[in-house]
Amino acid sequence: MDQLEQITQMIALSMGLAWASGINLYATLLMLGLLSNTGNIVLPPGLEVVGDPLVLMAAGLMYCVEFFADKIPGVDTGWDTLHTFIRIPAGAALAAGAVGEIGLPVELAAAIVGGTLATATHAAKAGSRVLINTSPEPFSNWTASITEDVMVIGGVWAALYNPWLFLAGLMVFVLLLVWLLPKVWRGVKRVFRFLARLFGGGDDEAPPLPSNRALPHERTRH
Repeated sequence: MDQLEQITQMIALSMGLAWASGINLYATLLMLGLLSNTGNIVLPPGLEVVGDPLVLMAAGLMYCVEFFADKIPGVDTGWDTLHTFIRIPAGAALAAGAVGEIGLPVELAAAIVGGTLATATHAAKAGSRVLINTSPEPFSNWTASITEDVMVIGGVWAALYNPWLFLAGLMVFVLLLVWLLPKVWRGVKRVFRFLARLFGGGDDEAPPLPSNRALPHERTRH
């Protein structure tokens, strides 16, 4: 394996884990741990801990919880809100761990880029779920959840076994996010404005301040 191929695999794995963590962290950890323990992959030193049985059991348990929470309208949004504080730092940590022991500057750079990528994918997932929850039926939530799980599994597999394909797909995904996120954000704001009006906190405007000019009947009293 030449040096270019090694660097490509390292970048693909680092960014792949960050990307997947923003969507479903526990599926990402579970897939890595299972592949490592079955001998299908050799993890870099910074990621060997995910193959530990204790970590694997914890990831499996949390994946089962998320599997159901992610398919209930409203609950999925609360779950995503809570995981803002979990997926993003975990994505940064996995991205840093994937570059091995090259050096602290490389690990820090991977953590910065990986954390940013995890933030973007998490924002896209959480924002799209808010919009999906405006639909009265639950089937769209189930479809979105299953699609996300398939994307994570397929993306991590591509990052491990076909890094050039993954990096090409990641570039397309990032371009799509640049176009999509502003639209999702505008839609989310409309949803929350509607909820604010629904519960009485909407477009109520404060009464106008009194003017310094005299009223008409006061001008006539001279």
